[in-house]
Amino acid sequence: MALTTFFREGFLMELLSAILGDFVSRSITFMIDRYPKQRPSVDENLQRLHHLLVRIRTVVEEAEQRHVTNHGMIRQLELLREQMFRGHCVLDAFRFRDEEEDEVTPRFALSKFNRAKRIRFSDSSSNTQIQTRSTNDLHQTVTSLERIIGDTKEFVVFLMSYPPVYRQPYSTHLYLDGCMFNRQMERENAISFLLQREPLAVAEEIVQVLPVVGPEFVGKSTLVEHICRDQRVREHFSLILYYSGDDLRYEKAETFSEICQTKHRNESNDAMDGRLLLIIELLGDVDERTLKKIHSSFRKQMTHEIKIMITSRSEKIIRLGAKQALRLNFLPFEAYWYFFKVLAFGATDPEQHPKLASMAMEIATVLRGCFLCAHIGGALLKANFNSKFWSRFVAFVREYRDEINSLMPCDCQDHPKFGWVIVRPKPENYFVLRDSYQKALVEDDGPKIKLVDLLSGRVRRRGKFEVLVWKSRIPPYYSYISNCVMY
Repeated sequence: MALTTFFREGFLMELLSAILGDFVSRSITFMIDRYPKQRPSVDENLQRLHHLLVRIRTVVEEAEQRHVTNHGMIRQLELLREQMFRGHCVLDAFRFRDEEEDEVTPRFALSKFNRAKRIRFSDSSSNTQIQTRSTNDLHQTVTSLERIIGDTKEFVVFLMSYPPVYRQPYSTHLYLDGCMFNRQMERENAISFLLQREPLAVAEEIVQVLPVVGPEFVGKSTLVEHICRDQRVREHFSLILYYSGDDLRYEKAETFSEICQTKHRNESNDAMDGRLLLIIELLGDVDERTLKKIHSSFRKQMTHEIKIMITSRSEKIIRLGAKQALRLNFLPFEAYWYFFKVLAFGATDPEQHPKLASMAMEIATVLRGCFLCAHIGGALLKANFNSKFWSRFVAFVREYRDEINSLMPCDCQDHPKFGWVIVRPKPENYFVLRDSYQKALVEDDGPKIKLVDLLSGRVRRRGKFEVLVWKSRIPPYYSYISNCVMY
């Protein structure tokens, strides 16, 4: 009996010891999990971010050299680009935050005495904050990029099955200066609509229209021109016609084809016995009744489908779409900064010139995503690669922003409206730009005076004259012209 009691008490002690041990172990594990893990330092995160961007840029550049047609992969590539632009923006914001010029103090600079303080890209023209960057943003960006890189294994495998797009070797600055930037998703969506074959009965009943809507100088004509030059589109359509005007209200359907420009004609078969793509570029709204008459007139001549792309600044054209309209907006700041930095520095590494990069970042916040301003500003900075000129350019864009907001208090991206000679500390003469328009010019045609020459002081002239604001290097090779008045 005593022996039985002894073994029973021993068993209970062992059981109690095991329970207490398991409880203590679970408690310690719980406390460890609850205790906040120490994050990597800012410098460690910056180094990780740099390596991640090198890897993701390799994937993006390889994808851009492949003829990718799968919409899921195109969407994934778009997400990769967005994260790459965001990563570069965060990296540059921290990399150049402590650089201050004697003449210009960047408004986004981080305090040297508080590494956790927020980097703020402020714009006095608006109550909204353009961008904020903090150590938390840095950590989230690194985490996001690590997750995305881990999900690209299947993407890279599928990517290798697509044929390469043969190009000459290029540097990044030459490539971005000579291609349509960040519109691949919109282009492929439009091409998918154009190549989709509808049943003949449906094609006869419904006007197949794809509206392209966006503000002035956002790149609608550039997008359409690149679509028309795509080999898949040219092989699909026998005839591509182009019309440009204010609206269609006063056009006659019977003679409409005579006033259109022929962009492409497939010589292998009868152009009027195949498929037609009609490009209509308008400033305002579309008269729907006239559009239907035009479609009916072409239907009598064409035995196959007719598709129409209409570009306009007016939101009203969306109602005409057989599919969801394409909306073009100005670039978000992360993508715009990547684009502007390449234009301003060219082949020069911004890391070798942190003070200039710090000033360039402030300039990019003021330009508000405007493509024209990016090309004009980038050309000026690249041609005058010194801190003195860049400091004066920063002062110029600050004063321009304050002046333009006092005249037109809005948050719109637009082309330049006035200016003065940047190289002089105090403006001697102001000039005003009015009635800006775009036009396809021959080599020696158009104004001889360039806006960059007025801003840099290389040309002095008074009175009224035309000025070449900028000439595009990509299709449709438009020149942007303004009437200038020098005071």
